[in-house]
Amino acid sequence: MATKDEKNLQKVLAKIDRMDEPARTTMQRMHKIITAAAPELKPRIWYGMPGYALHASSPVLVFFRNDERMTLGLSEKAELKPAGGEDGQLIPAAWYLEELDDVTEKRVAEIVRSAVSVNAR
Repeated sequence: MATKDEKNLQKVLAKIDRMDEPARTTMQRMHKIITAAAPELKPRIWYGMPGYALHASSPVLVFFRNDERMTLGLSEKAELKPAGGEDGQLIPAAWYLEELDDVTEKRVAEIVRSAVSVNAR
């Protein structure tokens, strides 16, 4: 019998597989980057799109969407802090992308690890 985590993972993978190209390939890579950067995160569907939480029943911290644009985001449940500097009180919580290159993949992994390390305490 499949666990809740396994069922949720299958739902996330099925959701990604139903996406049109080129988003499907990009989102498959995004899923791999997120799960490699923070293997403790549990995938599940969140507002119709893939989301990742520390536990199957805890709030989603990281998500990605494929609407008009592909988006990586941090939910309001992630500990968010103002950027400071030129951005003042703006809180970085969402990033749009069209594709993944090496620099973007590295930054996605950093964002995910940061969200998890702050919220795992």
